Amino acid sequence: MKEILLTNDDGIQSPGINALAEALSVLGRVTIVAPDRERSASSQSLSLHRPVRYEEIGPRRFSVDGTPTDCVLIALHHILKVRPDLVISGINQGANLGHDIAYSGTVSAALEAAHHDLPAFAISLAARKEFRFEEAAKFAGILAEKLWADPLPTGLILNVNVPRNEITGIRITRQGQRNVRTLIVENQDPRGRRYFWFDQEMQAVSGQDSPDVDYMAVNAGYVSITPLKTDRTGHETIDRLEGWPEIFSKEQASLIR
Repeated sequence: MKEILLTNDDGIQSPGINALAEALSVLGRVTIVAPDRERSASSQSLSLHRPVRYEEIGPRRFSVDGTPTDCVLIALHHILKVRPDLVISGINQGANLGHDIAYSGTVSAALEAAHHDLPAFAISLAARKEFRFEEAAKFAGILAEKLWADPLPTGLILNVNVPRNEITGIRITRQGQRNVRTLIVENQDPRGRRYFWFDQEMQAVSGQDSPDVDYMAVNAGYVSITPLKTDRTGHETIDRLEGWPEIFSKEQASLIR
């Protein structure tokens, strides 16, 4: 029987993870290890400066007072008796596209699994309201079986975004370079002290955006599947920088004189 670990950044009570658990339960033994509350935009952060606790709130269902990354680590090292055959993070309430990927706790949980050489993918529903998770959960099951039959190389995950409305098809995509603008709203509390509220607004699509960009695919009604690497090295730039150490050494020597 396949062992499947589910997590998210929306919290253990999220309907998205419940829909995912129901769909995946026919494929294997599902364990949910998720934050006790919403931890959106937590990226791959760890809780280093306080203790982290968890409790079992139902059969194979564990609530963690930490980040999505904390959840994956606690699941792998303390909760699960065997290594999972697959780790799935989601179903997120809202898209994880373009620049948002860097902030996403959903995507980062899958990346943490990949750091432990486990197959993983993140899945999000590109909607802001009226979330209907059934199609996304069904697709997650299909994708899980595909990954077992045709595993990805170590160090790769898939970032999946499902359109809100009827699915037109599936596209293999690349991460977009822009799709949101960060807003910082300044205000004052009743005591006159300043505070700031972070928000985002969607940017208009330009005529230069290609159909193989993640948010363009989703806007057109396609499921977007973007392969992401844990290795963030800019390999294509290494040759360009090859002469820099010699230059820096000469400049440092001139300063010493």
